[in-house]
Amino acid sequence: MRHQNSVLHGVLKYVPWSVFDDLVDEHGADVGVRTLTTKTQFVALLYAQLAGAVSLREIETAMQSHSSKLYHLGVGPVARATLSDANQIRSSAVFSGLFARMTRLLSRGFRRSTAEAVRLIDSTGVRLSGVATNWARYSKTVCGAKAHIIYDPDADRPVYLAITTAKTNDITAAKAMPIEAGATYVFDLGYYDFGWWAELDAKGCRIVTRLKTNTTLDIVEDRPLPQASTLLYDKVGHLPARMSYSRKNPFEDPVREIGVVLDTGKTIRILTNDLDASAQEIADLYKRRWAIELFFRWVKQNLRIKHFIGHSENAVRIQVAVALIAYLLIRLAKDAVQIVSSALAFARLLRVNLMHARPLDQLLKPPPRTQTDPRQLQLDWGAA
Repeated sequence: MRHQNSVLHGVLKYVPWSVFDDLVDEHGADVGVRTLTTKTQFVALLYAQLAGAVSLREIETAMQSHSSKLYHLGVGPVARATLSDANQIRSSAVFSGLFARMTRLLSRGFRRSTAEAVRLIDSTGVRLSGVATNWARYSKTVCGAKAHIIYDPDADRPVYLAITTAKTNDITAAKAMPIEAGATYVFDLGYYDFGWWAELDAKGCRIVTRLKTNTTLDIVEDRPLPQASTLLYDKVGHLPARMSYSRKNPFEDPVREIGVVLDTGKTIRILTNDLDASAQEIADLYKRRWAIELFFRWVKQNLRIKHFIGHSENAVRIQVAVALIAYLLIRLAKDAVQIVSSALAFARLLRVNLMHARPLDQLLKPPPRTQTDPRQLQLDWGAA
């Protein structure tokens, strides 16, 4: 009988293994390792993300039960104690580096057909147990971390990840993010820093964000709006000359303020350094921020970044990186086989079929039935 690889094997084909091997060598991740290689660790954690496993024991049991199918993946069963140790001490840079390299590889083809890149910036908190008190203490009763993300809404995937403690301000993490010259950056009030805005502006980036209610503009022009517009106003002006009583504001270029009424009736002040686009285009760009909120919700509901199998800083970094790699693999596999349009539906198909011996493009079809050769059936009847 012809061998058929598992569904997990089909997903793993989209991992750039040469890049993974280079990262393992670069960080010496397998130096002195005798039992659990970094590849086996990665496959075990990826299995947990795709299958919904929530504990080390569950991962250990599942991989032991499917040990005959692991050979074709180039890995073997794992022991939970060994996996726990690897998550605690093995460099998380291998996994975060793989995520970063995958996003760059995926962006090459996509950017060829994209005239202008839009980047949404935000963070999401993940709550940790008291075991993480030595590094992630937020208050007397709460420990937590933050995943800081740059998201591409056109490609529907993250392009940057950084993990910090929950106490780290969003703007502090943003200042360490790479900036793509000429891109459009959309963000909310957590990134309220005129100095950082000036850096983006100096690199030719378009900024779309919100103004705080107590920030006043020195208005120099009041622009008319189209007659059917639902916007409140469109004004050009300058930000305050000082960021505080002692610091001069380096953002001296003119900006626009656009008044928008939300569905709730609340009025918000949209700010941009783009003086040429229509007011409605700027308002629509800010509205796209909702895409990153939907992404956070999807990942938290369908992958494992709410329940952690390790609570050290290194283990948390590894698990979040592998979760986002799983997200990229789901999108890649879904787009390749095109059997469903929804990433959620495809993720569910993967979950229930993960270790079954089936091609990815056959997941919606019933499994093939074993057919008996009619000649053999006649021989059997004759023998009877």
